[in-house]
Amino acid sequence: MEDEAEIYDGIRAQFPATFGKKSKPQTSLEALHNTTLRTSVEQQQIKPSSDSFPSLSSSSKSWIDSVRPNRKPKLDESEQDDGPSIGPPWPPSVEENDVPSIGPPRPPVGFVADDNDEMIGPPRPIEDEDEDEEEDTRHRIPLSNEIVLKGHSKVVSALAVDHTGSRVLSGSYDYTLRMYDFQGMKRDLGSFRQLEPFEGHQVRALSWSPTAGFFLCVTGCAQAKIYDRDGLTIGEFVKGDMYIRDLKNTKGHITGLTCGEWHPNKKETILTSSEDGSLRIWDVNDFKCQKQVIKPKLARPGRVPVTTCAWERGGKSIAGGIGDGSIQIWNVKPGWGSRPDIHVQNAHSDDITGLRFSSDGRHLLSRSFDGTLKVWDLRQMKQSLEVFEELPNHYAQTNVAFSPDEELILTGTSVERDSPTGGLLCFYDRHKLELVSKVGISPTCSVVQCAWHPRLNQVFATAGDKNQGGTHVLYDPTMSERGALVCVARAPRMKSVDDFEVQPVIHNPHALPLFRDQPSRKRQREKILKDPIKSHKPELPMTGPGHGGRTGTSSGSLLTQYLLKQGGMLKETWMDEDPREAILKYAEAAEKDPKFIAPAYAETQPKPVFEDPDKEDEE
Repeated sequence: MEDEAEIYDGIRAQFPATFGKKSKPQTSLEALHNTTLRTSVEQQQIKPSSDSFPSLSSSSKSWIDSVRPNRKPKLDESEQDDGPSIGPPWPPSVEENDVPSIGPPRPPVGFVADDNDEMIGPPRPIEDEDEDEEEDTRHRIPLSNEIVLKGHSKVVSALAVDHTGSRVLSGSYDYTLRMYDFQGMKRDLGSFRQLEPFEGHQVRALSWSPTAGFFLCVTGCAQAKIYDRDGLTIGEFVKGDMYIRDLKNTKGHITGLTCGEWHPNKKETILTSSEDGSLRIWDVNDFKCQKQVIKPKLARPGRVPVTTCAWERGGKSIAGGIGDGSIQIWNVKPGWGSRPDIHVQNAHSDDITGLRFSSDGRHLLSRSFDGTLKVWDLRQMKQSLEVFEELPNHYAQTNVAFSPDEELILTGTSVERDSPTGGLLCFYDRHKLELVSKVGISPTCSVVQCAWHPRLNQVFATAGDKNQGGTHVLYDPTMSERGALVCVARAPRMKSVDDFEVQPVIHNPHALPLFRDQPSRKRQREKILKDPIKSHKPELPMTGPGHGGRTGTSSGSLLTQYLLKQGGMLKETWMDEDPREAILKYAEAAEKDPKFIAPAYAETQPKPVFEDPDKEDEE
């Protein structure tokens, strides 16, 4: 028996200490992402075949790199295995449909052979199968999963994602601004900070600085605000004098702002547009006055609002959408002024809500209230390249954006009253100028702002109506990185016994009364019970006359009347008496016991002598 025990102890020593213990069940990553799968499959893109894209469980870093551009060639299994091979090499992999070759090897594919199977001439150009695959994966949009960043009570009209993809800003018609952090976000998808820039003013535009250390907030007020990355106010620009007619002589905007954008390269330059009919360039280091005022060219003198504005990707040009439907572009150069370099009249039949430059500086996108999206060639602006119609738009902040590789154009649509379709996110091919896909975001809410982040490879779309609002984040676990993947995969932390921390109670009996801690309610109750007066039951009020030192109430009298009578305040009726009668009632007592005038003249004039009236005066 002892030998068997020693044998078992020796075997047990070979196993780890945790052998045999039950491990806590952990939810797999695939199951977590299955909870965020989109339900409306019909409105998504046509799904690729299961052979071309693996499942979530089989996704790996090598496969993800192969899907993205600049992909590296895959390694063979023998190259992937770092360990030394044992035994003879594996035979080459043969597919099921392949037939074993018999005889001499065939010539390489692409070469022309004669009757004797000899190669003649250079190889022929062959059609690469990768071209078809690239064509299929060229417009692959991350749409398989979706999360919603909620918190707003009305439509979300402004959106900004920093360059690193860690923080998201959303502004709404409910006058609030919310800040989301993917790195610290839990599964409740809540914001870590909520701000109200200007009370009673809608948030209309948000823009991050080039360093992502500050952001610009544009509201319906005439003053724009600058915040740091944590939401602390850095400053606000000055408001101009509304009684000055010439806008160039004012130090700031005089009416509500419509749009604003940070310079793409310079961290101290900001562009804003306003309903007062001007665009202004600001310096962050000086909030008291703008650097330059731009007045658009108008057909008639007056004030026409500038509905939107945009920087060129290199900061060399500025575009503005005017309320008369025209697009005006100014080239930033030494000595430039308000005269536009490019002026397109009647570009749209209604107000322009969004402008966007391409990174190569060749194309300009414009979105309008007239339900159209137009693509312009900056080298020939007389006529648009293409007009995409049937895109309803009911919000002045509806924008248009590019995909990270700028192969696709995306914009949102608003919900119409009698239309069965809800808010859509439409994707168009930039080169072919045709519709690629329509994605349903919400059946009842309109899509206002949209963005496709290049680092995260995730699509952001803000939606809402008069009763709710949120930011929809579309992603694909096999294509996207970080962002929504981080907050979805982060499991809620279980509370542990070690988390309990007793709050120390510091007693300072010699502190001043102002800083002394209030006694606990338990001690107060114990002290009151020991007090015979406070612990005594209150006596009931008496009816009738009082007795034993207590005053009662008689019929038709109140306690206040009783106290006034006892104090004698009700006996003073001198305000109702005649003054002469009030004085004469003391005449008899004054003669018998004089106190004031008579004793003073008793020695010098014992008998009073009064002046006799003259007869002439009497007559």
